[in-house]
Amino acid sequence: MTSPTTYDMVIVGGGPAGLTAALYASRARYKTLLVERIGLGGQLLTYEKVDNYPGFPEGITTFELTELFKAQGLRFGMEHRSVEVTGLDLSGTIKVLHTPEGPMEAKAVIIATGCTPRKLQVKGEAEFTGRGVSYCAICDGPFYRNEEVAVIGGGDTAVEEAVYLTKFASHVHIIHRRNTLRAVKILQEEALANPKITVHWNRIVTEIQGGPQGVTGLVLQDTVTNASSELNVSGVFVFVGLVPNTQWVPEDVHRDALGFLITDNQMATSVPGVYAAGDVRSKSLRQIVTAVGDGATAAFCAGRYVESLAHHG
Repeated sequence: MTSPTTYDMVIVGGGPAGLTAALYASRARYKTLLVERIGLGGQLLTYEKVDNYPGFPEGITTFELTELFKAQGLRFGMEHRSVEVTGLDLSGTIKVLHTPEGPMEAKAVIIATGCTPRKLQVKGEAEFTGRGVSYCAICDGPFYRNEEVAVIGGGDTAVEEAVYLTKFASHVHIIHRRNTLRAVKILQEEALANPKITVHWNRIVTEIQGGPQGVTGLVLQDTVTNASSELNVSGVFVFVGLVPNTQWVPEDVHRDALGFLITDNQMATSVPGVYAAGDVRSKSLRQIVTAVGDGATAAFCAGRYVESLAHHG
């Protein structure tokens, strides 16, 4: 049985952070492998268009941006594989990543696995997921032409997606537990000025109702008076936060209270040789531009770590 190849760096996650790390590491001539569970692009591909990434004054579709990232990495010899990493052994100097296809070895690991949408955990949510409950407006918005839909949440993503959904839906109801939105002002202004959007302030969803055809409505509770009301909608889009994809990462790698990986400004985690980049990190802003910066820093600092091993070896 042949022993696995030992890479200088294995980067787990193929979103903007992982792709940038792979580009920088490959260009610096480190033996690098990028591992992505599904396809390159990551969470990026759940959105349609990016308007705030520098260098594209008219914006760019997320598919086009992913293809550009990928082409640039491949130009410098980026190696990538589609396989899920299920565990990580940090006991030795060489890190061992476990996958269904066998182990992989790396001198340094960059974790760039991003995060997934948080669930509401209310009655009907699991039952109607994929039949009226969605966590991705770009994926499912077109199914709701001329129908009424609800968006749950009040942050940037919720408000941005509510505006996007007005392209298809006859009306969009934003359900928010507070009396002010948390989204940046420019997004708030756009949403509040849109005649197809109604904001239901101080409301939480207690149940998602439906039948054989899918979702038919919501039961809402007023957070001030506790009064209950119903709202007829045929689609529910949930944007109430994110959960980091770190189930496979050992507890030795320190996390914050929400489970995001804690790093220093060199993207180093609490375990030497393990770095984190992008949305999986504990930080204040999760955007493509910050993920790209994280990826570049992680690759540079992981490279220095790999070189330090060679000097000590």
